[in-house]
Amino acid sequence: MPTTQIILQPPLVLRPRALGISSFGFSPQPPPKAAALLMPLHHRRRSPLLPRAASSVRLTISDDELASRGFTVRRTAEGIDVAALNEVFARVGFPRRQEDRLRRALEHSRVVWLSASPEGERPVAFARAAGDGVFNAVVWDVVVEPSCQGLGLGRAVMERLVDDLRNDGVNNIVLYAEPRVVGFYRLLDFAMDPDGIRGMAYYHRKTTTASPAPSSSSLLL
Repeated sequence: MPTTQIILQPPLVLRPRALGISSFGFSPQPPPKAAALLMPLHHRRRSPLLPRAASSVRLTISDDELASRGFTVRRTAEGIDVAALNEVFARVGFPRRQEDRLRRALEHSRVVWLSASPEGERPVAFARAAGDGVFNAVVWDVVVEPSCQGLGLGRAVMERLVDDLRNDGVNNIVLYAEPRVVGFYRLLDFAMDPDGIRGMAYYHRKTTTASPAPSSSSLLL
């Protein structure tokens, strides 16, 4: 069983407009003082010499069951309507993204999304992860169309995204979340503050005086 570290941190800024599993957006503001970090407790370390084990993520809703409800599982960003995705972002309180930049982000992400028909390009649930493809991944933009919330679609895309990452051998998976959705991620085997880990974020601040700022090494001593 591969060692999988899944860490959950609170959002930098929360601007929800609709109740969702992760209706939060980001802006250059300081994060909350307390950081909530989660990882699954049941995973154990394995020797790097052992072959990668198959994923053990159990899907709550199968692809067939989703299809019977009219939803199609997509595991790449190919064919996604970026403008429609931006609309979902806006409806759950995310900031709109420049479409060309969003397309570039999708090209560099592992993506899972659901459409409402086999030929549909409009996402009703979406999640993506970016990382190095080997060791680390960060989950972003977990959203569900407000009219489709409460149907288990957020859990469906998250289970598949984590499953895909683990099948890639990625063992360190992190994400940001607000306190009211911590319970949702606990259902996905996330646990609070493993080993007392605290998340940090870099924020560029303008220098207000002529004196040089202390080096990062001096701040640690």
